[in-house]
Amino acid sequence: MEYLVLFFTQSGAIKYQRFLTSQRIHCKLQPIPRKLSSSCGIAVRFRYQGDLKMLLNEDVEKIYQVEADEYILRYPLEQ
Repeated sequence: MEYLVLFFTQSGAIKYQRFLTSQRIHCKLQPIPRKLSSSCGIAVRFRYQGDLKMLLNEDVEKIYQVEADEYILRYPLEQ
């Protein structure tokens, strides 16, 4: 599955990119799509088949699953 992660800060996005790279997960930085909002203008996009909980840290604001042009919120889940 493909995911797009939003962050509270730009430095958080860069740290997260380094973290994913250290886990051998190919990722790229990109501008946040206009459909989505965040305090930071940079997102990280990657493909991953495992449990997303393993990739959470304090820098992550939201995680969306990317399906064509749709963004499905996966974290945090609405309660």
